[in-house]
Amino acid sequence: MTGLLTSEWRIGVTFGILTLIGLVVYSSRRESEIPRWRKPSAAQRKTEAQLKVMKQLGYRVLHARVVPGGNGQIDHFVVGRRGAFAIDSESWDKRLPLRNKLEKLYHGRFSKNERIDEALEEAKRAEELISKELGREIRVRASLAIYGPGMPWDSHRLRGVDIITGTKVRKWLRSGRDRLTDTEIEDIYQAAQKVLIPRH
Repeated sequence: MTGLLTSEWRIGVTFGILTLIGLVVYSSRRESEIPRWRKPSAAQRKTEAQLKVMKQLGYRVLHARVVPGGNGQIDHFVVGRRGAFAIDSESWDKRLPLRNKLEKLYHGRFSKNERIDEALEEAKRAEELISKELGREIRVRASLAIYGPGMPWDSHRLRGVDIITGTKVRKWLRSGRDRLTDTEIEDIYQAAQKVLIPRH
């Protein structure tokens, strides 16, 4: 009798653990459009959550795209009524202040200019590739969405890149000056799908 109870108890625990694992895997796949094996960062997931709302407003979004001929990845490529955007999401130590000094960005005493220049290079390369695919010039705005440290601005343009408070990505997207038609949005999105390679 004791052996039977022990056996049933083990079966119950095993079933419970398997059910829990299944639920975790299912919910994580539902929550993120970035495939699990690409291991999106917490910052990328936060930006992705904001972009889900923008998709309902007609914006088209690609996540985790490699830029051929470049060294980096565009975390989020977005195109909508207000233009085309390349957003990289960063999570920095909230204990260190973020400041702009003479066109240079510092996180504490650490310069972040190299990261800014990298984001600009990725956006410019994407702009070139998409323009070539379309046969006409388009513009892609570069940005860094930063989570963690407090900032004295919602967004600030520095060295050709918009530095955005991570939680204000939607607001920033609506500030674009371009005015694209539905056809232009779809054309740019389709071209971006072809030339910006999914991260493997």
